[in-house]
Amino acid sequence: MRLEALIRLSNAIEHMEKQMEERLNIEELSRIACMSTFHFQRMFHMLTGLTVAEYVRKRKLTLAAQELASTSIKVIDVALKYGYDTPESFSKAFRKIHGLSPSEARSEGVSLKAFPRISFQISLKGDKEMDYRIEEKESFTVVGKTLQTHCKNGENLREIPLFWQQSNQDGTVDELISLAEDDKTLGICLDMNFETEQFSYMIASRAKAGTTSSTYTVREIPALTWAIFTNIGPVPTTLQKTIARVYQEWFPATGFEHSGGPDMEVYDAGNIMADDYKTEIWVPIIKK
Repeated sequence: MRLEALIRLSNAIEHMEKQMEERLNIEELSRIACMSTFHFQRMFHMLTGLTVAEYVRKRKLTLAAQELASTSIKVIDVALKYGYDTPESFSKAFRKIHGLSPSEARSEGVSLKAFPRISFQISLKGDKEMDYRIEEKESFTVVGKTLQTHCKNGENLREIPLFWQQSNQDGTVDELISLAEDDKTLGICLDMNFETEQFSYMIASRAKAGTTSSTYTVREIPALTWAIFTNIGPVPTTLQKTIARVYQEWFPATGFEHSGGPDMEVYDAGNIMADDYKTEIWVPIIKK
């Protein structure tokens, strides 16, 4: 099952490469991968570190630079070929990637960026067992502080650790625990929008009944089926490895998909850098 799933994902990427001059069609790519649109985009992002939109944007601008450097094609024609409505929007995107204008790309000896196409090395190599359980949970309320971030250029990977650092230093985490019905702290990814590449990240706790707050955000987590993975070891190193294995190994080997609900990290009290520190990763799932 794992091999078959990765082959389908590779087929979708191959199709994507052949359609670089066309408008991105997530529905078609998801159909080729035999996945829901959300699960396809989530899988792609977790496996590559890029959203589908970001990958396509970088690949198009790589191909555009190659054409400008090696042919006499007009800049406006290259812009239109790769989906930009105006030379100005193309020039802005081009400069952001390559550090120079499309016209300057024609100059001899200039340095251009080349973003290579992605390919998966399909392997049946196993790793250590993954401890997980599947549980159905009723809806529950969380209270917390929210960060609006985005996936472009890995910005979320820089902003979220700083968000945690600040929230620990200014007493936010301690205050949220005082509002909680247990001693656990939550990290929740919400409202994922792959079109804008934005999402919300919430440092939160499970709220006591009737909790209201003028300082923090109160959100309802809907009733969902969760795949819950146990992680042992210092954060964030081991946690990131376990999350990667969920998408690289567990999803392709099972008949489940991401449901599109929030992803959640559950932190126990204690030293997060200890070798025996326990965290849980909650992933909302549906049966395909």
